[in-house]
Amino acid sequence: MSAQRKAGPASPHHVLVLGAGYAGMAAAIQLAARVGRRGDVRVTLVNAQERFTERLRLHMAATGQRLATMSIPELLAGTGARFVRGWVTAVDPDAKTVRIDDDQTLHYDTLVYGLGSVADTAAVPGVADHAYTLDGPQDAEALAARLARLGSGGTVVVGGSGLTGVESAAEIAERHPELSVVLLGRQEPGATMNPRARTYLRAALERLGVRVRGGVEVVKVSPGAVELAGGESVPADVVLWTSGTRVSPLAAAAGLTVDERGRVVTDATLRSVSHPDVYAVGDAAAIRQGYGVMHGTCQGGMPTGVHAAVSIVRALAGKRPKPFRFGYYHTPVSLGRHDAVVQFTRPDDSPRRVCLTGRTAAWYKETVTASPWPTYGRMKKMPASGAFWPRGGRFTRIRDAR
Repeated sequence: MSAQRKAGPASPHHVLVLGAGYAGMAAAIQLAARVGRRGDVRVTLVNAQERFTERLRLHMAATGQRLATMSIPELLAGTGARFVRGWVTAVDPDAKTVRIDDDQTLHYDTLVYGLGSVADTAAVPGVADHAYTLDGPQDAEALAARLARLGSGGTVVVGGSGLTGVESAAEIAERHPELSVVLLGRQEPGATMNPRARTYLRAALERLGVRVRGGVEVVKVSPGAVELAGGESVPADVVLWTSGTRVSPLAAAAGLTVDERGRVVTDATLRSVSHPDVYAVGDAAAIRQGYGVMHGTCQGGMPTGVHAAVSIVRALAGKRPKPFRFGYYHTPVSLGRHDAVVQFTRPDDSPRRVCLTGRTAAWYKETVTASPWPTYGRMKKMPASGAFWPRGGRFTRIRDAR
């Protein structure tokens, strides 16, 4: 396809959104809803699959639980945004083009870069060849099928004691009591929680029969075993890898300024510091707040997408985009289908004294997990409804942000 662009006064301003995760979807819907009645702005969303990935539920899919199939074109219906299915293979910020599947070129005037993170399978030898991940529905379904074939007495090792590892280990242990589940990680599960929440989480894992090994480092994954620093080997029929994430190398390859993890470095308004016609959102962005650089979560990702959309609308109107500010407010962790712990946090993500446990926490977690869909629906009708989130007060304030 020709890379020549038709010029002329009637050409609309084309905003191209790459990635339809929680942040990218929020950006596309919010922007399309705000400019939908204008003929001078066009919004296109690019994603590799038509199915929206509910990352917050992938640990459920990994145990064979059926999830609702959510179609990205259906989520965009009525907004005027166009959907293009395909893999992004190159970005050229100088020519303002994006290559899709190596055989299609899309032009843009403004780019929203939201190609999020996946499990880091390269840092530890053997992970890419011998471990499962939860990067998408297909990965989760493949693991579910393997667990169903494993049979009584099999051992499942979950590598990584962060929140995804905890939720996955608990879900597998609850749905497959005939299996032995081992959770390995450098930190103790719930290390960032207050003592009460951490104690509850550990007791729940013990009740489910999960064997926890904190303070260990996996150095290699082999067929049938996980090797630890110090020479110990842990037998494993199945390994699920949840330790660490990496982002697409496309931003670095394109010449955008990135941090040591490959995330696009942004200014206070979420624009790339090297290419101001590129906004970065969600896991793909290194966004600095007063407390430091944000880490990837749904609670922070969707606000970045909304803010990028609002910033683009302001820029198109000749106004200066406002600085982005976000403060964390909770860490909900499911422990099977009927148990959970919710740690409420300060804006810098440090734990407060307040937490929820048990069925109340499970209801809270489910409400949070299901919240994006009604939020997207409201944004389509009332775009301003999506622009409310905790700004974080003094915790997020940066002196030189204007």
